[in-house]
Amino acid sequence: MIGIFDSGLGGLTVLRALVARFPDSEFIYLGDHANVPYGNRPSDEVVELTRRSVEALYQRGAKLVLLGCNTATAVAARRLQQNWLPHAGWAGHNVLGIVAPTVEAATQTPWAVTTPQYPQKYITDILAVFGTTRTVTSGVYPEEISKRCPRMRVFQQVAANLAGAIEDEAPDVELDALVAEAVAGLRLQTGGQEPHRVILGCTHFPLVEHLFAKHLAPSVRILSQPDVVADSLEHYLERHPHFADCEGASKLQLLTTGDAEEISARARVFWPDVPAFSHTST
Repeated sequence: MIGIFDSGLGGLTVLRALVARFPDSEFIYLGDHANVPYGNRPSDEVVELTRRSVEALYQRGAKLVLLGCNTATAVAARRLQQNWLPHAGWAGHNVLGIVAPTVEAATQTPWAVTTPQYPQKYITDILAVFGTTRTVTSGVYPEEISKRCPRMRVFQQVAANLAGAIEDEAPDVELDALVAEAVAGLRLQTGGQEPHRVILGCTHFPLVEHLFAKHLAPSVRILSQPDVVADSLEHYLERHPHFADCEGASKLQLLTTGDAEEISARARVFWPDVPAFSHTST
């Protein structure tokens, strides 16, 4: 069984891609909607909330948990992997984030390679990251990309209100204006130069990928996290097949720390035929 954790609802775009890619696998999804948003919380609190939810998924049978949230990944993933998990008594379990596969796709360099390798060390491409305020201010994408491709120019642009507008089912004209504003802000940073690649660094943003494509040049390659993460997990499970073992009858279970009926209704923005959520307390 594979667990997916998110502080909100955007991780459903990742889950939906994983269910499509692995139709015979078991997934359990936990959204900490009682404590959302994480973006305005202190880092230690984000780590503790994420740890609590990861452990709740372990207790329900998941051996591998994927953090389907850029904020939780940027703030908590490394600390959980290095400081908590080795001493927590969960031998045979693991926790992964969505930053690593995204960086791998952007740099064409395995995550384990943390120094520049030929030919990546000579790449001078422009890469843009669109994200929420917390993800951008964490600096995780420029930091990790520069380790592998030090000459690549990375520009980050906050799209502060876009995730909320998507979740609130704002009209297309409003979403289009927010994307256009974000792209315009990026061009101010680059002096009008178009990026070669773009990371949509928020799991809400794949729902408006077509709007980013509209406002960016046709030559720009957009890296959408659900597909990137599905590719990465497929390769990971090939190397670690024991994490893909099915252990129960249920193929998909959705849990929320919030109001299950309300979350089930809101989740349809991200997945129109999404199964109903059940309430849980971690």
